[in-house]
Amino acid sequence: MGVQQPKSDAFHHLLDTALPIVITVAGNELTVYTEAAATFAAMIADIHSARQNIWMETYIFANDASGQAVADALVARAREGLDVRLLYDAVGSKDTPPAFFKVMQAGGVKLHEFHSFWEGVRKFSPLRILNRRDHRKLLIIDDAVAYFGGMNIVDHGRDFRFIGISEDAAPTVGWRDLHLRLTGPQQQEVSQSFLRSWSYAKGIPLPWRPTEYRRVRLRTTDESIHFFDSGPGLKFSRGPRVYRRLLLGAQRSVVIAMAYFIPVGRVMGELMAARHRGVRFTVLVPAKADVRLPQLATDSMYRKLLRARVRIYERTNRMMHTKLMIVDRQWSVVGSSNMDPRSLWTNLEFLAVIRSRPFAEAMSAIARYELRHSQRVNLADIARRGRLHRIVSALAWQLRWWL
Repeated sequence: MGVQQPKSDAFHHLLDTALPIVITVAGNELTVYTEAAATFAAMIADIHSARQNIWMETYIFANDASGQAVADALVARAREGLDVRLLYDAVGSKDTPPAFFKVMQAGGVKLHEFHSFWEGVRKFSPLRILNRRDHRKLLIIDDAVAYFGGMNIVDHGRDFRFIGISEDAAPTVGWRDLHLRLTGPQQQEVSQSFLRSWSYAKGIPLPWRPTEYRRVRLRTTDESIHFFDSGPGLKFSRGPRVYRRLLLGAQRSVVIAMAYFIPVGRVMGELMAARHRGVRFTVLVPAKADVRLPQLATDSMYRKLLRARVRIYERTNRMMHTKLMIVDRQWSVVGSSNMDPRSLWTNLEFLAVIRSRPFAEAMSAIARYELRHSQRVNLADIARRGRLHRIVSALAWQLRWWL
């Protein structure tokens, strides 16, 4: 399958108990979370330990048990005089009552709603403003801790206090996802990324950055972590460059686990070129995604991928919101960016490229866990889905740039 077998059962034990995995990479300590409850508990503990600043950026901030617990922690620290900022997306958080954010603002939290409808009206560009979303998920605590990955501040049905539930005990509860906590010398890079996003959202001019910034340069050392902002427009869309660069260098295996998987253009070109070179591909997607149209667009590619002998698996029971790519059992890409047109060319995203065999081993263990709860898709399965399904999928594919 192209997924590395861990050397012991330790990773699987941690995954089964929802406990975090801790790995050191290039002098930084990375804690890996796959369940929201454990992630939010760690976040709140770090928020309460902060001494100077707490900066959060998220696509969704929900008014549920998890969101209320995080909000209460932010307000408590803001009232103690800390620099507490929250940048949330207007569309992603559209179901959250405005009163929820007003309470936070009254408590001293500095808020900014990214690209609201009224901002679009004021700037005489409602379609462009509303189309460009802030899909990043960051949390910065002082100069010490940074969180990044795919988790929004929402529990998706998982009781916030319920940590350690097994897959078999409650197979349909909560989402599967991937989020990282970082401490170490590169924490400042994540902090600077938040400040750039905050300035962009508030219309503060950003420092000029040379053309070299747009390129994806990866160090050749045995261990490294590279962070990449990605945004709308050719100047800032570094997400596709990250995926293309790693696919171009792939030699043996690529594992992709994506909530929304619609590779297009040169990203798809590099994927197919790698497959023609003999690189083994394993792709994991949700069996039932939370948004139906992107999943239908993915279905329209199944025949092409299966005929190229790409292994495709659909994650059953629970929604898999993970964004992960593992290349040659040493490179891992994690962050907020899906492999679809919206994430790659339209949204604000954040990606980390991590070179580390132990970290890739941990990511492979996570992929294997998802495979254990997945069903493989073949051409016969596609045929059984019927002609109408294929027609609707083809129509969804035509809308791929807007999904």
